[in-house]
Amino acid sequence: MTTAAGVGFVEMRISKVVAVGRAGDDIVEYIVLDEAHGHRHLVIEVGSPEAFSLAATLDGTEWRRPMTYQFMAAAVESLGARVRQVRIDRVIDGAYAATVELEGPAGTGVVDARSSDALNLAALANAAVFAAREVLDDNEHRQAGDDAQAALLRRAPDLPPMTVRRAAPGEEPWDWVDGPV
Repeated sequence: MTTAAGVGFVEMRISKVVAVGRAGDDIVEYIVLDEAHGHRHLVIEVGSPEAFSLAATLDGTEWRRPMTYQFMAAAVESLGARVRQVRIDRVIDGAYAATVELEGPAGTGVVDARSSDALNLAALANAAVFAAREVLDDNEHRQAGDDAQAALLRRAPDLPPMTVRRAAPGEEPWDWVDGPV
């Protein structure tokens, strides 16, 4: 079966999740993907819950009960299927959208997804991640701007990763937030 890399896609690696903001301002979270065989970065703004979940997965955080993405990965596996690959393949209303390719006993199927959901699932399933060349071009164009959003997109690849850990008994949550805020 042809992989996305053979048909106009670029292989990417999930690098990290970063959070950017100043005290009193809104915090903005990004997933940073690195080109597997190159120098480009794809920086995707995501919601806080999706960022938290992916950062926890990348940190190896374990939960007593399955969280949403762990549940979804287990459901796919329980059906004898696997996440074959994730493709960040289009822009819809300014947001990056993805296609998740599943492979199982009934064959191969594709599911439309938000990029943040697809990347969370890919991280848990150790699935290949690809980005359409048009998506990379769009992201480079966004980073080239001279507004505050473009500056944050350019800065994200150089920031330290967001980390997730459990608070110790009696510790306040703001005592253990890591990274620049």
